[in-house]
Amino acid sequence: MKPKRSELKKLLVVAGMMLFMLMQANAKLNIVTSLTDLKSIAEIVGGDKVDVFAIATGYQNPHYVDPKPSYIMKLSKADMFVTVGLDLETGWVPPLLNSARNGNIQKGSPGYVDASVNVPLLQVPSSVNRAEGDIHIYGNPHYWLDPANGKTIAQNIFDGLVRVDPDNRTYYEGNLKKFESQLDGKIKEWTMKTLPFKGAKVLAYHNEWPYFEQRFGLQIVDFLEPKPGIPPTPSQLAKVITEMKRDNIKVIINSPYFTPESAELVARNVDGGKVVTLATSVGAEENIKNYFDLFDYNVGKVTEAFSK
Repeated sequence: MKPKRSELKKLLVVAGMMLFMLMQANAKLNIVTSLTDLKSIAEIVGGDKVDVFAIATGYQNPHYVDPKPSYIMKLSKADMFVTVGLDLETGWVPPLLNSARNGNIQKGSPGYVDASVNVPLLQVPSSVNRAEGDIHIYGNPHYWLDPANGKTIAQNIFDGLVRVDPDNRTYYEGNLKKFESQLDGKIKEWTMKTLPFKGAKVLAYHNEWPYFEQRFGLQIVDFLEPKPGIPPTPSQLAKVITEMKRDNIKVIINSPYFTPESAELVARNVDGGKVVTLATSVGAEENIKNYFDLFDYNVGKVTEAFSK
């Protein structure tokens, strides 16, 4: 006996509603992060409940990212946005958020996550003088380069996920605890590897390594930039060459987005001098796929430099 047309219509409506509910249950949260490091941690904590897109690449200078219409489209559909904060992205994040016109991810909204909350900050200036170069008024913003701060970042992302998706709190909490446990183990491993050269003096191109420096016991005594954000000058290069010779310093830390010519010039003028290009973010090199890889790579590079 064939069902009546009215009954068939009801069945189709019920089936459609069930399909819609199933699709809603399986839908992933759309998360946009400013940097790839935040993306990596968000993917770990969010697991299969999230789809994450990072605006900046791992080899870009995070201070200078060119806003694109495609980023605005991503943000307009996002359930959550995660930022480094501390004015690191001040030149490009605010314009993108304003253009996206997504009330769910504006500052102060449930879907807005400032990953710097509760991070113990370094180099917070007591006063601000722009004549001193590119000074960050809230403190040095490169805090993700201390892996211990990765736990605070993960906690902030977890808090954001719970705000926008409270039904999956237990799931996110399990992922958070697993990440923290794995990170604790890796920090012990990285610390043991760097222990032989604890206290070693090095130079850096730009002042973006204080958190890495503190975590692994290096001493960055000077920079190729005469002031933050000011390109190296001949007088500054002559000064650091003298310092390296005087104090028997061999290693200069560079970053992927700074041209190596100045660092290589200094290294050539110092007996045994070498330039080590470290990764500032996940994705800086093809084999740096996640937050753990970032420190495996950097600790390996530094260890290698001091072992030769």
